[in-house]
Amino acid sequence: MSDEFIETYNALSQERVPFATAIVVNRVVPSSGKPGDRAIIMRDGTMKGWIGGGCTRGIVLKEALLAIQQGKPRLVSITPDADKAVAKGVISYNMTCQSGGSVSVYIEPVLPKPHVLVIGRSHIGMALARLAKATGYRVTAVAEGADKEAYPTADVVVDGQKFDRALVMPGTFTVVCTQGENDAEGLKQAIRSGSEYVAFVSSMRKANSIYRELMEQGVSMEELQKVKTPAGININAKLPDEVAISILAEIISIFRKENVFNAKDAGAQLNMKEYFINPVCNVPIQKSTAKHVIKYKDVDYYFCCDGCKISFESAPEKYALK
Repeated sequence: MSDEFIETYNALSQERVPFATAIVVNRVVPSSGKPGDRAIIMRDGTMKGWIGGGCTRGIVLKEALLAIQQGKPRLVSITPDADKAVAKGVISYNMTCQSGGSVSVYIEPVLPKPHVLVIGRSHIGMALARLAKATGYRVTAVAEGADKEAYPTADVVVDGQKFDRALVMPGTFTVVCTQGENDAEGLKQAIRSGSEYVAFVSSMRKANSIYRELMEQGVSMEELQKVKTPAGININAKLPDEVAISILAEIISIFRKENVFNAKDAGAQLNMKEYFINPVCNVPIQKSTAKHVIKYKDVDYYFCCDGCKISFESAPEKYALK
């Protein structure tokens, strides 16, 4: 594994940027990608590394962006025999390059783990921060008087009632654990933070009282309906650690069930000024590296290989953009 690959992987992980890795796992000559060749594909289509050129590059790029959007890995087979039966779960593409050969590439999305934002300096908040960090999640704690002694495992500790909304990023789960200390202000901050998940540690009776107070301050019923109260999954929790476990269980359930880094958040979208979708095989082609360019009815068509070019030339009206 090259130093550049490792450095890029670590840098993107630190920035909490969704990306995908691709590694060639099998090859039949004369395909240019060899087993062990690997690349990192970023959400704008930028590819760092090498997994092969021509058809392989465009297909891997397409599937890598889908992997980021869907949060699911995939094994892609690119072969002249794509019409033949393949193993279950393998995504098969036809190798249109006339040079032949085949290649199999494993593509895996690398999505940031959840970010747990704890508002309040309560025993439940402290327990949640500790458990979330033990799970490998990023943790931010915000509370008046909060410090590293109260939240020793938190990545960021903010002393104060208010916090910068820049702390809220895609995949942030905000949990208000004020429990009697600035409840209304803490919940209002959470609701207005932009976090898609907001939970309030409270009984329904107390929550309704806080809700009325917030509505008098201009918070809408629609905003309040997005708050999860009581917080967590019902496991009959009593102790602070038990309540924290129930909240963390709910966060894990949502994170695993739903792709919180969806297409909108992940931004997995090609810059179409630099790319063109090959109308024959429907894979993206980087215009600057296209092997062939054909002008048809005043539109430039870009192709990665001879096979697609020949198919287009034989029936341009079939493939031309409508």
